[in-house]
Amino acid sequence: MSKTEIIGRIRAALRDNSRAAERVAEYAAIPRRYRQTSELGVESRLELFLSRIQHYDGGIFRCDREAVPQTIADALTERSATRMVVPPGFPHEWLPGGCEFVVDEGLSHQDLDRAGGVLTTCTVAIALTGTIVLQHGPGEGRRALTLVPDYHLCVVEAEQIVETVPEAIRRLRALDPSVVTTISGPSATADIEMTRIKGVHGPRTLDVIVVG
Repeated sequence: MSKTEIIGRIRAALRDNSRAAERVAEYAAIPRRYRQTSELGVESRLELFLSRIQHYDGGIFRCDREAVPQTIADALTERSATRMVVPPGFPHEWLPGGCEFVVDEGLSHQDLDRAGGVLTTCTVAIALTGTIVLQHGPGEGRRALTLVPDYHLCVVEAEQIVETVPEAIRRLRALDPSVVTTISGPSATADIEMTRIKGVHGPRTLDVIVVG
């Protein structure tokens, strides 16, 4: 089948609205027996999230809101990071001294690659899968910002952590983001011989600070 024919069929299908209501009903009728709400208390949910991050070889930190700058400083010292890129909307009051912070105002991919890492917030996090979700808002930056640098330090507020994927999807649906990036641990892949390689599709090192 040629490319032209495939594209023609897709366009024809998109024009055909005769089965739209039927398709909506068919989708609604799909059995959903998986759990869609949280069964864990707040502390158990936080511990589950942190254990998942740790299982994925990510670094974990916990602190109160007043200690965020010092905890960021501790994480950067541990990674020997002295020059970090931040999105334009990252909270300025959270930036500690002793490190150079460069605001991403259209930095090239080469500039991002030369940086010691990137510091961001997130939109929501999923305890069950250890996943951080970015909708690339002011404190999260554009997609390249969290894919090119070799180190990602992400600040997650406790109330942003939900237990299940459906809960996260419902939060995202309310925000209606145009682009979403999900991060489950440092970037890693394996070849046909099962040799694990980090940093192919994103940062090879991930640290998470949970606030609250």
